[in-house]
Amino acid sequence: MRAPVRLTLNGHPVEATCPDERVLLDLLREELNLTGTKRGCDLGTCGCCTVLLDGRPVLSCLTLARLADGRSVTTIEGISPPSGLSPLQRSFVEHGATQCGFCTPGFIVAATALLREHPHPSRDEVVRGLSGNLCRCTGYAKIIEAVLAAAEGR
Repeated sequence: MRAPVRLTLNGHPVEATCPDERVLLDLLREELNLTGTKRGCDLGTCGCCTVLLDGRPVLSCLTLARLADGRSVTTIEGISPPSGLSPLQRSFVEHGATQCGFCTPGFIVAATALLREHPHPSRDEVVRGLSGNLCRCTGYAKIIEAVLAAAEGR
């Protein structure tokens, strides 16, 4: 069966019709052409597909699209301001935390939620806050530095 899904996506009302079994990741990428959210493992273990659902990070590969009905979804496209990069995104670039970039959207989305909840996190809070995201390139040190620097306004 196909059912309508009405949500606020990156601040804008959106309506789509999709099968009941469609996951949010597929709705975003295939139906709504927002490809910043990446498909990694499809098992909920890598964090590449992280989006904010009502401000909280969720794995869009495991979240049914219909569960977003009536709710707010923010993707990496919604975190980037129209004028360029957010301070957090700039910090990732300045600290060399992007490397291949595949996992970066998920890290940015998760870190955005972390900094909203803990504007001045400790290193341990950053590590815990990003623990659901995997990077195969950076070794995490530069990612943690970038988040801490963004929190400090550097």
